[in-house]
Amino acid sequence: MGRTVAPLPPWRYHGLVPETIPELLRQQAVKLTDRQAIVDGATTLTFVELDRRVDEAARALLSLGVNKGDRIAIWAPNMWEWIVCALAIHAVGGVMVPINTRYKGAEAAYLLNKSGAKALFTVTGFLDVDYVALLRQSGIDLPALADIVVLRGDAPEGTIAYTQFLARASKVGPSAARDRAATVRPDDLADILFTSGTTGKPKGAMCTHAQNLRVFAQWSSIVGLREGDRYLIVLPFFHSFGYKAGWLSALMRGATVFPEPIFDVDVVLRRVEEDAITMLPGPPALYQSILLHPDRHQFDISSLRLAVTGAAAIPVELIHRMKEELGFETVITAYGLTESCGVVTMCRLDDDAETIATTSGRAIPDVEVRIVDPEGKSLPPNQPGEIVVRGYNVMKGYFDAPEETKQAIDDEGWLHTGDIGTLDERGYIKITDRLKDMFIVGGFNAYPAEIENILLQMPGIGEVAVVGVPDARLGEVGVAFVVPAPGRSLTPEAVLAWSREHMANFKAPRRVEIVSALPRNATGKVMKFELRERARV
Repeated sequence: MGRTVAPLPPWRYHGLVPETIPELLRQQAVKLTDRQAIVDGATTLTFVELDRRVDEAARALLSLGVNKGDRIAIWAPNMWEWIVCALAIHAVGGVMVPINTRYKGAEAAYLLNKSGAKALFTVTGFLDVDYVALLRQSGIDLPALADIVVLRGDAPEGTIAYTQFLARASKVGPSAARDRAATVRPDDLADILFTSGTTGKPKGAMCTHAQNLRVFAQWSSIVGLREGDRYLIVLPFFHSFGYKAGWLSALMRGATVFPEPIFDVDVVLRRVEEDAITMLPGPPALYQSILLHPDRHQFDISSLRLAVTGAAAIPVELIHRMKEELGFETVITAYGLTESCGVVTMCRLDDDAETIATTSGRAIPDVEVRIVDPEGKSLPPNQPGEIVVRGYNVMKGYFDAPEETKQAIDDEGWLHTGDIGTLDERGYIKITDRLKDMFIVGGFNAYPAEIENILLQMPGIGEVAVVGVPDARLGEVGVAFVVPAPGRSLTPEAVLAWSREHMANFKAPRRVEIVSALPRNATGKVMKFELRERARV
């Protein structure tokens, strides 16, 4: 595409220089030995034990004939086996392809076919779901998929139980995995993470070992994650937040991972108390759910120290309440996307409260961020436009999709995010909305995130989502879906009247629906495409 990518300058982590994920694991096993790496129910793995388990799984992969560059998929909930298998894939030079646990058989089959996955790690008993059965019921042929390994649950005919898989490790030499890991290079692909596909077919963003290590060395340092932290990871491992900002960052910093397969407020509160959790990142919905929980005062959550959140719409009041009511010592907001290894901008620990509450921070070191108009020209400070990003965090491209890659990354190397935001004189960014979410009311641009923030100031509103729908007179108008706060009742008429009083006429929703919950995907984001369809009825 004719763009020049600057070489990666040297960087250091804990006095060591891990250039690949397998090298990182080995270094941490030597340094941290018997410290706890993962605690998952009855299973506790030290860093040495984690390294041993990964070596065993890597040798088993070699026995299956996995070569460098082969794609290996994982379709399973958060569990210790997920981490072991992911690290084993990295160790043999494979490319990990995580699959959304909410996907149906046809959706998973699409990703397996698109990536050409040679093997799949999955489960058959998660929430009464048999992923192998879902895949087979789809009726879609998967010519490249040679092996399916069942991590937990019964292994149907034609699949391999995890214990049987591990037994295959003895078929290769004891140093085979170490020898293969030594051939893995910093610029080799580590993973392909597919986008959510809410606006079309999912696209696979390709990232390397060097990118992941460099980005999340910065991320974990900036947020203040430290050795000995106890890290409850509710965000799914198939997402960059749960994987890269989650267990990979914990591995880098020597923190202990506590995997949690599903988000349930009662379970999270109980685990924070019982496991003395210090680190609990997540989308705004996670903290909102805790704050809205009527019995949260019955749990001791005083161990909580560090929270990291980020989304297009973060109510300012939420940040203040997280500190004042949930007791977080540090709350950091950040912004990123799959195509940027998950990180673009972050607040800093020494930022003032107003900056942390109202912005998503500034670019991480050696990354450029601009705001541009539809013609690609830079806009002045505080003027909204599309956010574009350039730097070492930008994906290598979409897998097997050169045209889509060219649309996303221009000839000068700028990644066009599709997000709308502003950049102030200090370089701090505010996310206004998604380009696709913005709607135009009588010639005026209306940003749902802005309208939602205003509506959340109305007494009695717990959550809200706003979408634009066609209107014969004004072109488009807003429809608000409102979840009342616990113990409160609201009427559409009351919300409409409050809106007209507190915001410009073009911003005020023309219709309000009172709902018990907002539809969300597995990472906690509101699925606005569903709300648009509902609003059009």
